[in-house]
Amino acid sequence: MTDVKRYLKTNQKKFLSELFELLRFPSISTDPERKKDVLEAARFIKEKLSAAGAAQAAVESTGGHPVVYGEKIIDKKLPTVLVYGHYDVQPVDPVELWNSRPFEPTVKNGKIFARGASDDKGQMYAHIKAFEYLARSGRLPVNVKFIIEGEEEIGSVNLDAYIRKNRKKLAADIVLISDTEMFSNSVPSITAGLKGLVYLEVELTGPDHDLHSGVYGGAVANPINVLCEIIARLKDKNGRITIPGFYDDVVPLTPSERRSMKKIPFNLARYKKELGIAEVFGEKGYSTLERAGARPTLDVNGIWGGFTGEGSKTVLPSKAHAKISMRLVPGQNPKKITTLFIDHFKALAPKTVKVKIKTYTGGEPFVTALDSPVFRAASAAYARSFGKKPLPLRTGGSIPITALFKKILGAEPILMGFGLDSDAIHSPNESFGVWNYLKAIETIIYFYESYRK
Repeated sequence: MTDVKRYLKTNQKKFLSELFELLRFPSISTDPERKKDVLEAARFIKEKLSAAGAAQAAVESTGGHPVVYGEKIIDKKLPTVLVYGHYDVQPVDPVELWNSRPFEPTVKNGKIFARGASDDKGQMYAHIKAFEYLARSGRLPVNVKFIIEGEEEIGSVNLDAYIRKNRKKLAADIVLISDTEMFSNSVPSITAGLKGLVYLEVELTGPDHDLHSGVYGGAVANPINVLCEIIARLKDKNGRITIPGFYDDVVPLTPSERRSMKKIPFNLARYKKELGIAEVFGEKGYSTLERAGARPTLDVNGIWGGFTGEGSKTVLPSKAHAKISMRLVPGQNPKKITTLFIDHFKALAPKTVKVKIKTYTGGEPFVTALDSPVFRAASAAYARSFGKKPLPLRTGGSIPITALFKKILGAEPILMGFGLDSDAIHSPNESFGVWNYLKAIETIIYFYESYRK
């Protein structure tokens, strides 16, 4: 048994106990009533960083929830790794769908059930335990800094300003992030690309107040009908987005990238069964994995207007609303895409309605070079821990701060995720495997050793 495996076996109960303590904090960043709980979670992490061996650790203020910063500099001449994670979590609603209390960790069938177990407390805390092993054993081969934020689930609204203000303190060669998933426990993978994000809310107004649909129907345009017609025209029958210029800057998949994606043992029949769908849909000419992970998308995330209560009310509504998101791929610029969407949407709208569009925080796409030193080090770490070489995987999710670190700090991000698609993040009964938690600690330790070689 290696020293690392012995360390994990000896300390397993302790590591689980500490993670359970962290999971008990209802650190819901979007809920003002949980502000104290968010702060308490930050203080807990700061204490654990200090106990693990950080020479400096502090809870630092931002314009919102605090950032936990920690560092251990062993030699300024050595490379520096900046570890990023977040301690805030999603709301738990609908709470009645949980099989156990969301903030009382429960282990069942080898899984830890609790809000934040996988996203991102479990994955983030694995970094602290890996750091603890290396620091206490005197085997830390590089300088390490930590930035653990409390606002990821609300768009990291204050992180940009914090990073710019503390650019010198946060200076690093690479940024190590564990907030993603693997393909499966038997098929390890490294997230090699993330999509960017544009998120908007559209509002269409027809008459200045709700009207009787019997008296005015057929004579006055219904904003909901108009909105549905516009949305239907945003894609063609082949699933291709119709916004002029939308694909102009897309960097196409190379033949080698497409071959690499085909190596992933994706089972379409199982995929459809797990989702409860009869058939998949997407842009013509691409596989399901390519559509989900490497092609841009446009989706309506919510739509409302008029009367939606019990019973009937024959109303011709004054307003109709929709929330629309677009996931972007390398080459696409969120600001440019936002402008293209707004111009196109307004051009599609008839004179019978007035259009108002609100934009939300977005993010740039990210892709890592598979031949970079940091990716090779991560690949070697997974191969050593899992006993097989990991596959590179591009996913449809967005972590806006990834591109932000590279842009502001010039540090190369590497996404080493240990969650699974079945973890149900953001949903009731979120979970994280005990095996995955311990395997994360082991693999992260190996990463530091591989990166320094």
